[in-house]
Amino acid sequence: MSELGPLAALEGEWEGNVGLDVSFHYDDEEVDETTYFEKAWFRRIPVVNSGSQSMHGLNYEMTAWRHGEEDMDPFHDEVGYFLWEEATGRIMRCFAVPRGLSLLAGGTASAQDRVLDFRAESGSTTFGIVQNPYLLDRARSVTYDATFTFNDDGTLSYTSDLVLDLAAMGAEMHHTDRNTLHRTDR
Repeated sequence: MSELGPLAALEGEWEGNVGLDVSFHYDDEEVDETTYFEKAWFRRIPVVNSGSQSMHGLNYEMTAWRHGEEDMDPFHDEVGYFLWEEATGRIMRCFAVPRGLSLLAGGTASAQDRVLDFRAESGSTTFGIVQNPYLLDRARSVTYDATFTFNDDGTLSYTSDLVLDLAAMGAEMHHTDRNTLHRTDR
């Protein structure tokens, strides 16, 4: 068994061409779908020790381009860490996106799990969401849920759901993303 536990299957480089983003498009003032191509890499980091806590993990980057815009600037880029604490079975995903949004989402998993679930809530002091004042006034993040699934064919699928209190709509909306990626390099 790898010291990365359930995160071991993530290690390497990945690509996916069936991404679907459902989000509010400010130019059109409506919720719409965007299909995308994505590249991701996950690299092992040294063991992280804090007192008696010991975690193993990966740093990562995920970058996405709208179909037809692969030679242009990406429409999404995020950097972060996936962590696993064997003693508690706790998994964590912490990341930031360059709109001034950061989050730490958590869940539990055993070393053999092939489905990883993460959750964060606004206002939580453990697994929470932090955002800049502009976003807080216009698109306040309420909850975040993500699932990563290691498929039998060797692909990796994920879904994410960021619930936003969207001022432009006067209501909550679900900003969702999903993709299936295949490994391109270990």
